[in-house]
Amino acid sequence: CPRCMQCDTKFDFITRKHHCRRCGKCFCDKCCSKKVPLPRMCFVDPVRQCAECALVSQKETEFYDKQLKVLMNGATFFVTLGTSDKSELMVCRLSNNQRYLVLDGDSHYEIEIIQISTVQILTEGFTPGGGNTRAIGMILQYKVPGSEELTQMKFTASEDFSCNKKLSASWLAAMHKATKLLYESRDQ
Repeated sequence: CPRCMQCDTKFDFITRKHHCRRCGKCFCDKCCSKKVPLPRMCFVDPVRQCAECALVSQKETEFYDKQLKVLMNGATFFVTLGTSDKSELMVCRLSNNQRYLVLDGDSHYEIEIIQISTVQILTEGFTPGGGNTRAIGMILQYKVPGSEELTQMKFTASEDFSCNKKLSASWLAAMHKATKLLYESRDQ
């Protein structure tokens, strides 16, 4: 690699090459000067990353520190499968190995995260300019193993007083951030 992959500066005795610890590309010191934690790749201390990778790593670290715990603890929703009119009260949570979305109620479902194709967060209270909206549910589309067809599941926050609506809204917000991270990582 004779030149910086960002600014095209030629490497020489004074301008040394550095590798981003996340993407592995070669950069000059100016383009690869950020030091950011990268625990998912088993680096204990913050490591050198290019600006693009540093931004993604910061988002991931925030997600793992905050939203992951919320998703694993779970929340209660009314779940409607497909086009059915019947909904079932279920606890929805992320599995301990973070590979499945687990739904428990009278029925039991485990949806492999990799099979989820779309997640749409449902909101209410929209005002011009986007203020004062709150998450009230989500629509999830996924492939059932062995089938090419998409299955749809609708989650609605419970109005029941025994269920914590604030917890459901927090869980939906965490799920929204998780899907954004997944879509961004698929695009890279």
